[in-house]
Amino acid sequence: MILKKVISSSSEVKWGIKKLELALVLDNTGSMGNNGKLTQLKTASHNLLTTLQKAAKQLGDVKVAIIPFDTKVNIGTGYKAQTWIDYTVHNIQQNQWQGCVEDRDQPNDTLDTTPSSDIHTKFPATSCSGITTVLPLTDIFDTQGFTDLNSKVDAMRSSGNTNVTIGLVWGWHALTTSEPLTQGLDPAPDRDKVILLLTDGDNTQNRWTSSSSSIDTRTALACANAKAANIKIYTVRVIDGDTTLLRNCATKPTMYFEVTQANQLDSVFSSIAQNLANLRIAR
Repeated sequence: MILKKVISSSSEVKWGIKKLELALVLDNTGSMGNNGKLTQLKTASHNLLTTLQKAAKQLGDVKVAIIPFDTKVNIGTGYKAQTWIDYTVHNIQQNQWQGCVEDRDQPNDTLDTTPSSDIHTKFPATSCSGITTVLPLTDIFDTQGFTDLNSKVDAMRSSGNTNVTIGLVWGWHALTTSEPLTQGLDPAPDRDKVILLLTDGDNTQNRWTSSSSSIDTRTALACANAKAANIKIYTVRVIDGDTTLLRNCATKPTMYFEVTQANQLDSVFSSIAQNLANLRIAR
């Protein structure tokens, strides 16, 4: 008689969405007004938000920040009394400030250093160029939050030159717990912190220079620092821009996207959104 040994195994599989904090860092420079780029970006962003809203099952599952940028970022005048705003660099009166800030002193221009009494960690107030204000992390499952995110997309307008560094760094700020933006939660195994960076041109101007290569060095350093802090980065190049810089900035090559026509943006954002919304298996 032949005896058969039956080997069995079992595992418990739990399906659920990994929590997500996402910063959309979106180029709002003058060139985005050409060839339908800003119009297509708005459509793609709305569709991405809808995909993520459908993927969220409860409050806290998905939060999104929107960071429009040109050579500066507009954080809004609600922060005007904060001690980490430096009005001395451009001699701006606090009550006349419109909410825009520029690069911090180096090396803090490429870091998420918490501002303190050290002047080099503060954010220089500067004049505004019409750039739309940022929207900090907002819960996409909340009805009003979803409306606010879409309204912010609609409010974007094109103006000014390009400084990718400041957009990227403020996307990073939006995902952390410390000032200047404090809506992020502590890192956790079940929480992804992600930046989606889109630009359509080379770096052309920052606080100190109009040398593209010099500004590229700052951008590359900001990318490296954010990734070292476990921030995942997708990059999207729209028609123009430094391919090598943006590809290297992405967490891995498959997270870099090249768009040769503005109407391709929707499919690219859809691909990224589906990737972010995918269900994970936890054993």
